Amino acid sequence: MEIKKMLTKVTSITDDSRKCTPGCMFIAVRGAEADGHNYIAKAIENGALYIVCEEIPSEISNAHKEVEFAIVKESRKAVAQIAAQYYNKPSEKINLVCVTGTNGKTSIATLLYNTFTKLGYSCGLLSTIANIVGDKVYPTINTTPGPIELNRLLAQMVDAGCEYCFMEVSSHALDQERVNAITFKGAIFTNLTHDHLDYHKTFANYLACKKSLFDKLGKEAFALVNIDDKNGDVMVQNTSAKVYRYSCRNWADFRVRILEKTIEGMLLNINNTEVWCRFIGSYNASNLTAVYATAILLGAKQEEVTRIMSELTSVAGRLEYFKGENDIIAAVDYAHTPDALENVLVTLKELDCQGDLICVFGCGGNRDKTKRPEMGAIAAKYANRVIVTSDNPRDENPEEIIADIKAGMDIKARAKSLFISNREEAINTAILTAKEGSIILVAGKGHEDYQIINGVKHHFDDKEKIKEAFQMLKESKN
Repeated sequence: MEIKKMLTKVTSITDDSRKCTPGCMFIAVRGAEADGHNYIAKAIENGALYIVCEEIPSEISNAHKEVEFAIVKESRKAVAQIAAQYYNKPSEKINLVCVTGTNGKTSIATLLYNTFTKLGYSCGLLSTIANIVGDKVYPTINTTPGPIELNRLLAQMVDAGCEYCFMEVSSHALDQERVNAITFKGAIFTNLTHDHLDYHKTFANYLACKKSLFDKLGKEAFALVNIDDKNGDVMVQNTSAKVYRYSCRNWADFRVRILEKTIEGMLLNINNTEVWCRFIGSYNASNLTAVYATAILLGAKQEEVTRIMSELTSVAGRLEYFKGENDIIAAVDYAHTPDALENVLVTLKELDCQGDLICVFGCGGNRDKTKRPEMGAIAAKYANRVIVTSDNPRDENPEEIIADIKAGMDIKARAKSLFISNREEAINTAILTAKEGSIILVAGKGHEDYQIINGVKHHFDDKEKIKEAFQMLKESKN
């Protein structure tokens, strides 16, 4: 039976057999970890009457005459197309702008949401931190939702009267066809650095995955790329979209220069317009330029954009800082890649603090192991003191992860480092032993308020632990 005809009869659609209800459609997707074809029987048991799959198990078709089947070549692509059709192609009814790259996705998407909300528009946000429909906030599991959830959320935005949506697009989402059949008004490329090679295996595969987003853009869309990254122009080699470039160092359609910088913020010159922003670091200058450029490309007035940019504040877990006793500053950042960690440390080092620059960080378990020694070397290069600790060890032994990080540090670097697997103890040690005027970077987790240890999720918030440590320091002085 044709899928379009099926969709006129179904009560709902899902690719999870556990979520099947009477009269629903189940799409059997071959995933990286599980094959939906193995769960067709369970889907039918739970009430599915319509099955989309690449092949029909013989025992299923003979036993369930009441069930209608549709055969597709690639169910992973099909589920995205079906979802778009089922929800009446919501991406075509909203100005949808996506951000991709290794670093900066969350900041840019969130700041765009905040900017256009302040401009008076009803907006949606799909990000690592939260999914927002107008004024309703929903928890997020993946950086980019699966195709069914994605189209459902976009449909909710359309129904709620949202005019714009800003979303992150991960390389996993692109590889898994989650944004197949989605129409984008524009796409932003930030940068491409060492990450996710446990999944993509090679950097070339990782690059090709990101590039595929721009390859599929329509001629009515715009592509905005950071040409300070050597892969910026690579991304748009085959795009049909209108191409624009932004840069901190080179001539571009949108160019930024940092005129002044303090711990409180920066004075920027963007396309010959000065604007004070409550952010620090050249990477944030780059992110803000992407925000400015996107707003202009979407038709916003320059004066309004720069006014609002001066009001914007840091995204949760992105270089959020706290002041404590003895003029000590503790900053929390999501930096979990070599490039991101280096960017933040360079930014903090440039502030020329009166004490030490201390870096507290770890690496996630069950993730790309090759970046661990590289991050150890980077931390030792820029920080006066390093405390290597746990991030989310997941199913790995925390001590083994720390050993991988330690392998990238020479004898001199190890001598100025501590290795404390308990993250709370590591944070306390950093703050309670810091010299006056020191800056402490607690990196890796950012907005996350949990740790996963031995597969079990525990509440853990870096910001809470920093505040508690500052209170301990205050009490110790009394």
